[in-house]
Amino acid sequence: MDIFTFDRAERAVERFGSVGTHATRIAAGDGGAVSATCLSVAPGGTVGAHPATAPQVFLVVAGDGWVAGGDGRRVPVAAGTGVRWEAGETHSSGSEGAAGLTAIVLEGHGLRVFPPDATPGTRLA
Repeated sequence: MDIFTFDRAERAVERFGSVGTHATRIAAGDGGAVSATCLSVAPGGTVGAHPATAPQVFLVVAGDGWVAGGDGRRVPVAAGTGVRWEAGETHSSGSEGAAGLTAIVLEGHGLRVFPPDATPGTRLA
């Protein structure tokens, strides 16, 4: 067993006009098929609009902020919210809240997202 901190903000994200954003690579599958990254967005920070290189899931684990698709319309998100973008879909994100936003980003061509169960609290066998 290895225990580690994944919100280390190791690399500043500056592409696409991004500001106040840092990323830490967490894991990747063989050949880079699927990867996991921790994204930290400071209050007032943004990830500039860019196309997804592969299907992508953005899981907000702390704080709050917004996400937008190609139309640029900002939709509020908070801890516990997940967003999915398809390959090629233009998207952006950011945070204006005092705490900023932390998200786990999963992306890759083999990535499938399961629909939510109809019954909250259902136990997995």
